[in-house]
Amino acid sequence: MLLDDASEEFNDFFERHHAELARLAHLLTGEKDVADDLAADALVALWQRWDRLRAAQHPVAYARGVVANLAREWIRSTVRERRRVGLFWSRGTEPVDGPDVAVVLDVRAALSRLPFRKRACVVLRHAFDLSEKDTAAALGISVGTVKSQTSKGMAELESLLGAEAVGELAAGRRNR
Repeated sequence: MLLDDASEEFNDFFERHHAELARLAHLLTGEKDVADDLAADALVALWQRWDRLRAAQHPVAYARGVVANLAREWIRSTVRERRRVGLFWSRGTEPVDGPDVAVVLDVRAALSRLPFRKRACVVLRHAFDLSEKDTAAALGISVGTVKSQTSKGMAELESLLGAEAVGELAAGRRNR
């Protein structure tokens, strides 16, 4: 009966958090298909430790950390593979499914140019609206590091997106 309870709890956790974990992976890697695989891999890893995690205070934070680590490993592996086979390619525009607009694509392209830790901090703080404390827990870093990496990441995004785009984004925030 205990296994059934654990299975039911994990199934509930899966249903509530799979889409969020896949979205996090997508924002970190820029690859939708890879994101689905990374979210699934993270959930398999969570299931293997579910007996301990189900009693944890913040299993979602742990899950985000697993996704972030898997995304980092995937990025490093991809970079190594591209170097190994000598493929130097420029990324074209990503096909858009749904209501994406040019600004969203520009932001995604700019995000992909940030170093991983800055990208992860910006995505968790701004796309997922996590607190500095929750972001730090998900990434296994200090709150101070989250603050500095988020600040530096946002400054780099502003530099990459240009003054005009940043002005439009700032105007949109003021009008809310």
